[in-house]
Amino acid sequence: MGFLDSIKINAETVIGGEALEARIAKAKRPLRVKLGVDPTRPDLTFGHLVVFNKLRQFQDMGHEAILIIGDFTTLIGDPSGRSATRPVLTREEIEANAETYLEQAFQVLDEDRTTVRYNSEWFGQMGFEDCLKLSRKMTVARMLERDDFAKRYASNTPISIIEFLYPLIQGYDSLVLGADVEIGGSDQLFNMLVGRALQKDADQPEQAVITMPLLVGLDGTKKMSKSADNFIAFTDSSKDMFGKIMSISDATMMDYYRLLLGADEGRLQRLKGEHPMVAKKQLAASLVGRFHSMEVARNELKQFEQVFSRQEIPDDMPTFSWSDLVGDAEAVSLVDLLSASDLFESKGAIRRLIQQGAVKQDQNKRSDPAEQISRPDGEYVFQAGKRIFLKVVG
Repeated sequence: MGFLDSIKINAETVIGGEALEARIAKAKRPLRVKLGVDPTRPDLTFGHLVVFNKLRQFQDMGHEAILIIGDFTTLIGDPSGRSATRPVLTREEIEANAETYLEQAFQVLDEDRTTVRYNSEWFGQMGFEDCLKLSRKMTVARMLERDDFAKRYASNTPISIIEFLYPLIQGYDSLVLGADVEIGGSDQLFNMLVGRALQKDADQPEQAVITMPLLVGLDGTKKMSKSADNFIAFTDSSKDMFGKIMSISDATMMDYYRLLLGADEGRLQRLKGEHPMVAKKQLAASLVGRFHSMEVARNELKQFEQVFSRQEIPDDMPTFSWSDLVGDAEAVSLVDLLSASDLFESKGAIRRLIQQGAVKQDQNKRSDPAEQISRPDGEYVFQAGKRIFLKVVG
């Protein structure tokens, strides 16, 4: 397979790829391949894994991976795909998030072959006059060609001037670094083309642009994101990761195989011939194995089959003593008892599960959040939803 065919694998759009082979031969050096991430949250998700896989592919081909931590651009907030302005983070929050981003990124990338840059290195040195000069490179009409900006403008949803600057700032990163290639999600295409325009204006070779498909989240419809609460994080526990993967739709599963595990068409065709449950278990075990270990993955598969295939109680559920949860109380409400375990997002979430008939105590459904639960003589086993089990002992 040729170079261009290789870099097109799983890509949605490749612009300027034909010039790269000639550039390699002429420059006699590896390509500088750029990927930028804004540390808006502490955790990377499997949506990030799609673009990190592509960057790792370039590393394995011998090229230089440049990972830009957008500590400066995070102060603005990337407007791509947004229907409203992002909340502003403090510098302390950004720095803490950036530290965890790197720890997680090197679970996929080869740390020894990755150049890490922070775009505050150059933007922190720019004055207001420099900002004005950069702003002259783009017109308002051009910015409104962006689909997300156009929709917000048409609906009278506010667009801040600083958001207009974001594509220029992302593009300027490419100019500073002399990037040969930039990788991003398909919603980043406009921003990456701005980088090409700035390089051309400065008589630099224009970077090739590679966009990757946006991974669909657990809801099966929206882009995976934390704001939509439909994500799988690099840092999820093995149990949560396995359970979340098993919850995706059969239609979404093949995209996960292709984009997250790099399955080729031959493997995808073979998987389509298998029972969807069998294929999904393989997917979950493979991804848990990648972020934890195959031994852990095999155990999660065993536990999943024990609970869901044979309707048994898992043998590795968390166990709490009554006194650790509620002290000296002889009886507490069901919702307060479960909340004290810290296994749930909120008391509201527990109430919803109870009202939906999704909470059992010793295999018996509980329908009243206020029901008083007395201290057990022996033990209680609670199940909430499909994945949460806990034991309370007296």
